[in-house]
Parts: sequence; C-alpha cells; structure tokens
Amino acid sequence: MLLVAGQAMLRGASPLTADEVVQKAVARGQQDQQGTVPDFTYRKQTVTDELDGAGKVKEHREKVYEISYRDGLSHATLLQVNGHLPSEADLKQQSDNEGSVRQLTGEKRAKGDNRENFLTADLAARFDFQLIGETNLNGRATYQISFEPKNPQLPVHRMVDRLLNQISGTLWIDAEEFEVARAEISLRSEVNLLGGIIGSLKKLDYTLERTRVADGVWFSTLSNGDFQGRKLLDPTHIKTKSQSVHFRRLAMSEGTDLAEN
Repeated sequence: MLLVAGQAMLRGASPLTADEVVQKAVARGQQDQQGTVPDFTYRKQTVTDELDGAGKVKEHREKVYEISYRDGLSHATLLQVNGHLPSEADLKQQSDNEGSVRQLTGEKRAKGDNRENFLTADLAARFDFQLIGETNLNGRATYQISFEPKNPQLPVHRMVDRLLNQISGTLWIDAEEFEVARAEISLRSEVNLLGGIIGSLKKLDYTLERTRVADGVWFSTLSNGDFQGRKLLDPTHIKTKSQSVHFRRLAMSEGTDLAEN
C-alpha cells in the first residue's frame, strides 16, 4: 500500500482504492465490448485430464481451436481432438457444451461469447475488494486486489450463482490500462449442484493469465484448473490447462504473429 501511495504522489494524484480500480476495470471491459478492440484471431490448445483415486490419469484429451474475436465476441472453431480431425460426435459435443455454458451462465448470445469480458458490473457487485498493494507483473505496474463474496447467501437464480457465492481469490489489474492481467480463484466451501442430485464441487483452484498483445489489447493466454467433486454417485477429479498463441490482427497480412505467450 505504501508503494501505491508513493507512486500516486509522484503522479500528483491520490492513490486509488480497490473499488475504484475495479470500477475502472469494469468500465474498460464495457468499452472493449463496444467494438474498440480490433478483430483478432489465434490458436488455443486445451488439455483435460481425468484422474483416478490414486491421482493417475485415466482419460486424457487435447483439443485445438481456431478462435476469432470480432465485435467484442469470441467464436471458437474446433480443429483437432487428440491430434486428429474432429468427428461428428466431437463437433456435437462442442455444440452441446457451448449450450450448457450459456444455460449455466445465463448468456443468451448464440453467435459468440464474451469470454474476455468476465469482470462485469453485475459480477463485481457481488464481491468485497481489498487492495493488497502495487507490484510489478511482466514489467508493468499492477494493482494486486483480493476479493471475497459480500454475502454467501445471495439468492440463486442460475446454477453459476451457487458457485459465485462461494469463491474468493486475487486479481492483478494493470495500473495503466486497467485490464485484468492475472486472476487466482479458489472455492471456500462445497457447492451442491441441483441440491446435490447431479453432483457437487468440493475443490476449485483456477489460475488465469492474460497478455497484452498490442496497445490496449489483452487476451487470455494461459489457464490452469484443478477441480474435485462428485458426479452423481462417483467421485471425480479433473485437471485442465489451456494456452493461446499466434495472435494475429485480422486486418494485417496473414501469418503476422503479435504474441506467442
């Protein structure tokens, strides 16, 4: 906090509070959704491992997507599954998964999603934020802010509300452009799905990193997840990883990479 205050004095301004930083990040996300971010394309690889009770991998799946980002929305095209072209069943599963995510989150847009704008005003209103300090992340001044639910008993209108009521973590927000550069999220207590009938989530550890690929342009580039719980009557343990590379502005010539992180 002393570092934040000292740098603010050098800039001739009062240090920002955690809420003010988050409000600026929310406003930045809303601005990005209004077409201020140029259209981009990139490759995304996801790895999902399902583990047995001894922690050994019993099912491994790798997928490669071509992602296009247009008018503030992301569109994913499945290119490969475990090194092969996707089958009809793979494509159907992708479509079903996208529908499930929209149902879970209440997202009504069918021609893309706003995965890059996850810090919305409605989401921020659910949490209390505390400024830990200002640090250096990837060579840029960054606010480090912790968060936790304002009220773990908020009404549940969607399944995702049960999860949001029980998560806490830390955000790193860029001090110049007010984009989320990193997020670490964990589950405070077990979450039952449909009253525990279809399962429960006992552990969630998730880390997201976002990279500045051009002036004012940020994308999610790396994520890691560790999820443990129960599906129906069977215990389940899943680890996930995703990485995005070869960012290219669509207006530029083909093959011009802006970032590979």
